[in-house]
Formats: sequence, C-alpha cells, structure tokens
Amino acid sequence: METLECIQRRMDIRSYKPDPVPEGTVRALLKAATEAPSSGNLQNWEFVVVRKYETKKALSGAAMGQEFLVEAPLIVVVCANLELAASKYGGRGRDLYSVQNTAAATENLMLAAWDSGIGTCWVGAFNENDVKRALNLPENIRPVAIITMGYPDKTPKKPGRRPVEEIMHKELYGGKI
Repeated sequence: METLECIQRRMDIRSYKPDPVPEGTVRALLKAATEAPSSGNLQNWEFVVVRKYETKKALSGAAMGQEFLVEAPLIVVVCANLELAASKYGGRGRDLYSVQNTAAATENLMLAAWDSGIGTCWVGAFNENDVKRALNLPENIRPVAIITMGYPDKTPKKPGRRPVEEIMHKELYGGKI
C-alpha cells in the first residue's frame, strides 16, 4: 500500500476476529514503531505486549471499562521511559518530549499494522496508575497509549475529517484562528 493511501484508509477498529497476531508480525510492527523520530534520538519508548486474558481484563478496567480491550487478540501498551527522556532534556524531556516520541512511534505502529491487514485502536482514556499496576511497571515508565490490535471483524464507516481549508493558516500572526 502506498503511504498516503495507508494514512487515508486507516481507521480505528474495535471489533476483531479471534485469530492471534503471529509473533513475527508483532516483532515487525514494533520494528516499524522504532523507526519513528525521537528527540535527540533517545528512543525513550518501551512496548508491553499483552496477550493474557487476565491482563487485558485489568487494562479494560483501567480504561474506564472499555470491554473491546478484552476481545482484542493483542494489546500493545506504549510507554515512555521518563528517566531516559529527562537524561538529556530535563523536565521538558520528561513532560513533553517523552509523549511526543511515543506518539510518533504509536502512529508508525498503527500505520504498519493497517498496511499488514491488522486493525488497531488507540485508547487514551485510562487511569495511568491502574495501568502501571496491571503491568507491574516501574515508577519511571509512564503508559502513554493502549493499542488494541487484531484482524478486523467489522470495519466501520470512516468518520469525516475537517477540511484542510478550515485548519490551515497562512500566517501565525495577523491571520485569524
């Protein structure tokens, strides 16, 4: 699939077939995630691969009871290593760059998955402390995104997007926002 086509066709999937995502595919998708840019090339991301029902159930609870997490064959929790991000950039690295870096890696992961026929959904509504407990994460590892993954069972209608004309501003100052 061409890059722009993949970007334009990708959508959130919340209904999955029970078929497992093969380990080799998971590794290839995580490799694609690690090709994302990161501040100072710190690559402060960490990925927790979850297949166990009990852990998915705990993550579902941490995500305000979103049950489709339990039904997904695979979950990848994208985390930021805060110490690594702060080692070069201090508080700005810990508080901002760590989130930016993991977001870029998450988008790579999701696009590579879509290109491989695997649906994903980015879940951001969750209690961080509950996720940390469910995964037994150390203090310096912050969960940033929960990504459900699997082969789509149902593909919803793609939601519309705001037109470029509505979001593009030619001048930062003097133009209307």
